[in-house]
Amino acid sequence: MNYIIVDDEPIARDGIQMMADNFNQLTFSGSFNNPLAAAEFIKSHKIDLVFLDINMPEQNGLDFAALLSDNVLIIFTTAYAQYAVDSYALDAIDYLVKPIEPKRFEKAVQKAVSYFGLIQSSEKQNSVQSIEDDFMFVRSDRKFYKIILKDILFIEGLKDYVIIHLEGQNIITAMNIKTIGQQLPANFYRIAKSFIVNANQITSLDNNFAYINEHEIPIGNSYRDAFFEEYFKGKVLLK
Repeated sequence: MNYIIVDDEPIARDGIQMMADNFNQLTFSGSFNNPLAAAEFIKSHKIDLVFLDINMPEQNGLDFAALLSDNVLIIFTTAYAQYAVDSYALDAIDYLVKPIEPKRFEKAVQKAVSYFGLIQSSEKQNSVQSIEDDFMFVRSDRKFYKIILKDILFIEGLKDYVIIHLEGQNIITAMNIKTIGQQLPANFYRIAKSFIVNANQITSLDNNFAYINEHEIPIGNSYRDAFFEEYFKGKVLLK
């Protein structure tokens, strides 16, 4: 994967490159102190992954990310945790808060590498073939998978694909997250632009995230009120 770093802090750029050098799957292509220079570079170079800061003087990283091709994966790297939910609305792979711990960086890179591999091996004609009462058939990588609906943890939208997260397995297929969401039963909730959760799998909640086992899934601002109203209806024990 060819990657670039976009950050207005030289020390931050050097630190990210040092950590990225530990991964054979990543190939360094350039380092930029502003999004405008990076945008010019991307016009003439194939870039698969961008490590992207958010608060920069020339252009906000979120605005820059919105202009990138769907083929470019994004890992945000910032000192400000409050942008995390906004970042997932842009189909970001991950969101790292500075100072970035090496183990947390490794987790983000492995996620990017995994998704890149899934997309590369996926076929555009892949799709959800049918959804019955308790299962669905999904075509992925020249196979048909029978997926039991209750086993789905959550569904993640990534560019032109959806990733169906199961315990110990992810299945990717070419489909719009809105389309698959309209076909799922009532216990599946769209809680963000890029995420649908199986309510029966949720282990805990706070105002910004739903937690399913070790997964932390952001709740989008425009989805929060409707989700909470439906999810908690008749389920909260009061004194």
